[in-house]
Amino acid sequence: MTADFQAAFVQAQQDVQNLPKKPGNDVMLKLYALYKQGTTGDAGTERPGGFDFVGAAKYDAWDAVRGKSSEEAQQAYVELVRSLQVGGLK
Repeated sequence: MTADFQAAFVQAQQDVQNLPKKPGNDVMLKLYALYKQGTTGDAGTERPGGFDFVGAAKYDAWDAVRGKSSEEAQQAYVELVRSLQVGGLK
């Protein structure tokens, strides 16, 4: 991974905090999943249960990108943030 690529990922993490409009829950879950996959790798085996609906939704989103490499997930994260900056997704 190049320094430029890593800098773009770090910049995207900062940019997402300053979006002109907060994305919907589905996009927020996708951002979460790509960030976690890009920084941690595949989701663990313990899916939150019971009444932890938010935790379960986060786990499911993260698990949906299982197998994607760190670099692929980080690139997808950067691209998604850029599309949000120009109003590409709602």
